[in-house]
Amino acid sequence: MPLRHSGGGAATTRGLALDMIRAARTISRVELAAGLGLTSPAVTRIVRDLLVEGLVRETGRGPSTGGKPRTLLQIDPRSRYGVGVHLERNTCVITVVDLAGEPVCRTVLPGAAEVPPERMLPRLADEIHALLAATGVDKAAVVGLGLVTYGPQDWRSGVLLTPQPNPQWLDYPVARRMADLVQLPVLLDNDANAAAIGEYWLGTVDLTSTYGCIYLGTGIGGGVVVAGEVYRGSSANAVEIGHISVDVDGAPCTCGNNGCLERSAGPEAVVRQAWTTSNLARRLGLDPKGRDPQGGDFLVDFSRITTAASSGDPMARSLVERSARHLGGAAVTLTNLFDLDFIVLAGPGFGSAASIYRSIIQNEVDRRWFSRRAHPVRVVTSANGSDAAAIGGAALILQRELVRPRAGSSGDRTVRAGRMPSQS
Repeated sequence: MPLRHSGGGAATTRGLALDMIRAARTISRVELAAGLGLTSPAVTRIVRDLLVEGLVRETGRGPSTGGKPRTLLQIDPRSRYGVGVHLERNTCVITVVDLAGEPVCRTVLPGAAEVPPERMLPRLADEIHALLAATGVDKAAVVGLGLVTYGPQDWRSGVLLTPQPNPQWLDYPVARRMADLVQLPVLLDNDANAAAIGEYWLGTVDLTSTYGCIYLGTGIGGGVVVAGEVYRGSSANAVEIGHISVDVDGAPCTCGNNGCLERSAGPEAVVRQAWTTSNLARRLGLDPKGRDPQGGDFLVDFSRITTAASSGDPMARSLVERSARHLGGAAVTLTNLFDLDFIVLAGPGFGSAASIYRSIIQNEVDRRWFSRRAHPVRVVTSANGSDAAAIGGAALILQRELVRPRAGSSGDRTVRAGRMPSQS
């Protein structure tokens, strides 16, 4: 079946061809033409341009089917790179990813809990330049930077609409300032969206799949990918499953809703429940004194709880299983809304308890999904581990610069040095 992309801005035919070659690993021109629904001469012209640009190379011949063996094509992974930055309060991960979606280097910095953007962004720029120099990656081959962090975000102006990582980041022109510092195109996006698209770029999913991502970090995020494109809605702030109300009479959330999923199943909720269980708190060394939930300090205690749960501690496991059942309900909702093929669990929050979460969420989906007789829905853990968002950030900028519309076209959200995004 010919490949078609849906969702946001339309991809170029050249971009679709590049994406198909990347995903297939090796492919012939005949297969490419069939997959794209194009004539042989049209594909020949596209491939010629990709070869000239160095994005694609010929790599031997495939097996004979009775005639002349077909010449195979593949991505030249080291022809282009993307930089991904995942910025949180407690940590910041920087990674460089090649055109095949594989990480080539990474570094981790302290987060921005108490650091204003005027200090944090120059630090990030210095680390990026040092990382490229240390690994021998030519900056001329870097297409841009995907900066992923908290939502909601204003994609038109490249700013955060939340006082995270701290209040000084609210309404700060983070994308434009970062573009000026690194002299690269910068795309600001949500960490859950990034984690979702990273799975596609690593080749772990089928080109035509519709799948969801549940991201567990300091909070709970979600993303949906349809045939290689993130579903964004009208303002690129879609699929915020952490702020679905699971209890209409529940406690108010900082988002303005009541009884949000994060209040029942997020890391902070699990830790608060553990703090009230004196026996467990004492055994695991959990201490609420000095912990700043808004700062993400509770993740230290959450990691202790998930580690204990995976080691068989019954009290810790009970808390994790309760969290997993709530996430299972969110997964059912996500599947009912988007008719998913599978769901990816990503983010550092799953950690050592990933198998517990996966098993329980899978059971909830199998038992409660509305269209379960139509086809199965698999729940899997991310191929990218705790770096899923950073790797996905790099994949997003590679996709935007090489596959999706160029700067100035409708729907472009990339910021370049010295200018704001298109207002179209």
